[in-house]
Amino acid sequence: MKILVTGKNGQLGSEIESIIHQFKEFEFLFTDSKELDISNKLEVETFFKKNKFNAVINCAAYTAVDLAENEFEKANSINHLGTQYISRMCQKYNCKLIHISTDYVFDGTNFIPYKEKDKPNPQSIYGKTKLDGENILKTINPKNSIIIRTSWVYSNYGKNFVKTMIQLGKEKKELGVIIDQIGTPTYAKDLAKVILQIIPKIKNKNVELYHFSNQGVCSWYDFAKTIFELLDIKVKVNPIESSQYPTAAKRPQYSVLNKKKIKNTFQIEVPYWKDSLIDCLQQYIEN
Repeated sequence: MKILVTGKNGQLGSEIESIIHQFKEFEFLFTDSKELDISNKLEVETFFKKNKFNAVINCAAYTAVDLAENEFEKANSINHLGTQYISRMCQKYNCKLIHISTDYVFDGTNFIPYKEKDKPNPQSIYGKTKLDGENILKTINPKNSIIIRTSWVYSNYGKNFVKTMIQLGKEKKELGVIIDQIGTPTYAKDLAKVILQIIPKIKNKNVELYHFSNQGVCSWYDFAKTIFELLDIKVKVNPIESSQYPTAAKRPQYSVLNKKKIKNTFQIEVPYWKDSLIDCLQQYIEN
């Protein structure tokens, strides 16, 4: 099976690349935006004409949540139009598509974990463009394709909350971290493993939607405190409300995802968020 992975320099793309030695049955091609600009329709069409794949994992995305508020065109060209162009090629060449989406499609007013059938109501440009991407993929409806929504992604690659906290913890004696946004961290390596495990099992006529994060629930404050405890970084962490830390884009107050569907469909185990954080930090220390 030949697999194209877009967005190779992002967290998920990098984690997939780091574990391909465990999946010798697959042949991979990894691309970044210089090698394949998914927002360029002609470039995407030419690329698929020259290269044949059995599956595409679309990790390419515009993820600068606050910047997106002033960069609609840019966010839309990748998250919405880019998804459209990739979807059309997957449909044309009968190619499986695994598309990655986000908890930001929800407004965060729930108090129980979001299921796939819950109504999206994005509150940010980023969330809206990601939802538009989901919807166009469903409309084009390439066979054997799925959308995986995930949340609070971190890894040893790219920019993320864990790396930011480690940096700040070393520089400062005291930090304020948000306590009233609740969700679940996702170690990108866990998501990468799940994607590669389930690819051969994906068989559906219409696009299916799944939720994946690690198990458990926490606030950003809990997450930060756990990082510092595990690394023995001495820093005072103060809980603050979202209202004390205004951002350009509105975040969901609650974005825990219900993972029953993906677990039951593909018989997968989902690690607890603290266990995965330990794994990630172990690697961080070794590097």
